[in-house]
Amino acid sequence: MQQRVIWGAIALAIFLPFLLMGGLPFQFFVGLLAMIGVAEMLRMKRLEFFSFEGVLAMLAAFVLTVPLDNYLSFLPVDASLSVYSLIVFLILAGTVLSSTYSFDDATYPIAASFYVGIGFHNLVTARMDGLDKVILALFIVWATDIGAYMIGRQFGKHKLLPKVSPNKTIEGSLGGILAAVLVGAAFMLFDKSVYAPHSFLVMLVLIILFSIFGQFGDLVESAIKRYFGVKDSGKLIPGHGGILDRFDSMIFVFPIMHLFGLF
Repeated sequence: MQQRVIWGAIALAIFLPFLLMGGLPFQFFVGLLAMIGVAEMLRMKRLEFFSFEGVLAMLAAFVLTVPLDNYLSFLPVDASLSVYSLIVFLILAGTVLSSTYSFDDATYPIAASFYVGIGFHNLVTARMDGLDKVILALFIVWATDIGAYMIGRQFGKHKLLPKVSPNKTIEGSLGGILAAVLVGAAFMLFDKSVYAPHSFLVMLVLIILFSIFGQFGDLVESAIKRYFGVKDSGKLIPGHGGILDRFDSMIFVFPIMHLFGLF
């Protein structure tokens, strides 16, 4: 626990300045995190991330994350998606250029780049709309994690999905949702503009949904790790694992927040 706290504080101290700066430094930093996340996905499947498919998959996640049209004015407004599509086509072209590279081989790096890239893309989009939206999402995810851990440890008796994550309980999951609602409500009372265009009560319902999606994001990564027989997605942050271990919930939360018009 001491190691987790120390390295968690170090990771936060690195992340927060970029988050506060916003703009190009934050976007490129998040793009780098997306590339590392894809590299972790490839490593779990024991694929070489400096291979043809690995480099293209990491590049695909980067261009999907960073809004290219903001810096290359001659590109269309959907430049990131367009360039991402071209890179996907290049990965698929490997099925033609190599007799041993099949469509099945190409789908994993493509899926990995989209899974990671779309979550970080929405993180960047949220920060472009306002710092408060990102902070709200972070508070929801952190409150869910802490609430689920504390309530689950004290009162957890009924397993949630033991085949996916044997330590998680239904009581812990409900405790995480309750913690997210309480923390989210407190933040909304402090910053009333953060839940526009919704009302306070509607936003409380949405926070429940966001908390549930965050837990699903965590469970999805747990299922991936269990399938490949690994404990953590990586070893970048001692005591915490890799980038995906820290951002798995947020990858799910930010797109659903965007869907409901919060940014």
